[in-house]
Amino acid sequence: MNEISLLIAATLSAGTVLAIAGLGLLINERAGIVNLGAEGMMLVAAIAGFAVAVRTGSDSLAFMAGMGAGAVLALVFGWLVIWLNTNQYATGLALSLFGVGFSAFVGAPFTQEKLGDRFKFEIPWLADIPVLGPALFKQHPMVYAAMLLALGLAWFLYRTRAGLVLRAVGESPESAHALGYPVRRIRLLAVVVGGALCGLAGAYLSVIYTPLWVEGMVSGRGWIALALTTFATWRPARILLGAYLFGGVTMLQFHLQSEGVDIPSQFLTMLPYLATIVVLVLISRNPTWIKMNMPASLGKPFTPGG
Repeated sequence: MNEISLLIAATLSAGTVLAIAGLGLLINERAGIVNLGAEGMMLVAAIAGFAVAVRTGSDSLAFMAGMGAGAVLALVFGWLVIWLNTNQYATGLALSLFGVGFSAFVGAPFTQEKLGDRFKFEIPWLADIPVLGPALFKQHPMVYAAMLLALGLAWFLYRTRAGLVLRAVGESPESAHALGYPVRRIRLLAVVVGGALCGLAGAYLSVIYTPLWVEGMVSGRGWIALALTTFATWRPARILLGAYLFGGVTMLQFHLQSEGVDIPSQFLTMLPYLATIVVLVLISRNPTWIKMNMPASLGKPFTPGG
């Protein structure tokens, strides 16, 4: 039973990184923008957050630094694709490559640094429940914040006027523009907010989840978060579910290794990525379902009066 509790706890912690980044990318795509630079943004945010945590000892400042780094990179990306109409896919890939190289260069002095003891959090009484208590109620507050973020984003998108406008910009920017809405500014704001959330995910990874700095430590999580938006058909609650599913697959490999299961380690390492591919293949079998849920202008440039 203790092994089950540890596996559940590890799944929630691992899934939080994917959930926060996936929700950020969902905001981008609901506005009609595809940002393939999530991997690079998360890496830059990871080293920014880790560096601030090392120098100040404050996790809160580290999270703010990570969000700031992600927002700045997203702002540059948004200016290029929204105002200069560069190709979203090529620009996103360039941002991802830049983030990989820049984070490696800036992070070199921090590879030997270590953070102090991490903050221990638990919910009184509930944490003492057998099995579920340690698994569910001894998590870092950011785990619960990711759950609340998913609920809040669902409420925002489907229960508020601002959410309706955001979805309208993603579905039909020409119609939104005709009604007087500043499509470009709305898209840029969505891109910056999404970048800040990707930055928060990167900072959580290096400051809380690991906590250390290793070159390339995001290890494809940005790409998995991007795939999650399609897997979840652009719905926040499903992104949360998908994040914990992939987080569970990631943790399963370590659990099986600790149990001495005779499976090649290379196969266990590829399990999360294999699961991503399998899920996307299964979803792609019904393209009509994807088209019904996908924002109509996703990945398409918008030029007022064009």
